[in-house]
Amino acid sequence: MTSTAYVPLEPATPIRVLLAEDDPTQRLVLEHTLREAGYVVQTVGDGVDALGLVLQGQFDILLTDLEMPGIDGQTLCSRIKQASLSQPPYILMLTARKEDEAASLDAGADDFVTKPWTKVVLLARLRNGARHIRDEREKQLLMITDSLSGAFNRRQLTKQLPSEISRATRDSHPLTLIMVDVDGFKQINDRYGHVVGDQVIAGLSQRVRGLIREADWVARYGGEEFAIVLPETPLEKAIEVAERFRRELAEVPLATTAGELTVTASFGVAELSVGTDSADSLLDRADKAMYESKRGGRNRVSVSRKKA
Repeated sequence: MTSTAYVPLEPATPIRVLLAEDDPTQRLVLEHTLREAGYVVQTVGDGVDALGLVLQGQFDILLTDLEMPGIDGQTLCSRIKQASLSQPPYILMLTARKEDEAASLDAGADDFVTKPWTKVVLLARLRNGARHIRDEREKQLLMITDSLSGAFNRRQLTKQLPSEISRATRDSHPLTLIMVDVDGFKQINDRYGHVVGDQVIAGLSQRVRGLIREADWVARYGGEEFAIVLPETPLEKAIEVAERFRRELAEVPLATTAGELTVTASFGVAELSVGTDSADSLLDRADKAMYESKRGGRNRVSVSRKKA
């Protein structure tokens, strides 16, 4: 996935466990136990490899032995804690000595399992870690998601778009943004009520999110207006995408409690001008193009071209 868009841990998603254990026999036994319990497991034999993988943000739980070559378990915990990861793994330490438990917790471990471990206790500790991870992901998801539409909220848009612009600038890749605004939304609310209006907002968001690529993302900009961010997408391709969205929305009615409603929207497209555009100016250009569509009769796509 090339985008930094946050991907929540869905309830049905298997928990990803990184197992760091230098003893080959123990590693095999632990791996078999975890896989049998339904976890997705990757194994390493030392703390150095474990740290490298954790810093890439690929795992939900780190199950690590205390004594390992290169970097021991406590040092590994400390390094992970110092990295200030946005989504750190839940760390479960395997330790053979009671006196190491407190030091492991102080170093950053979340829990521990005493050797020789038993399957019942190990899996119970892992289930506790999995619950913690899911609870934390749910809290994070609520913070960045618009509750009505299911898209990112405006706060997340203003946080994430600058990062997308920095990446596009650094890698010399195109980046485009599409603004979408429901046509005649006030009339929909006046005629059918705000409950149906909310259903139109949710339905439009669901429709758009079902059409975009994995790397693309959508945020509710405000009211009935949405921003669609298309990384690595040149302007002409983004115009095609906007036209496809416009046709799909106009041709396929949205389901509401008032029946199926045919809804149209106006679109504005702008491509990042490297060295000139900030997140605010890119949003402003796409927004102005969208209002050109409104003034031009609605249900159309307008484009903000780069200045020569």
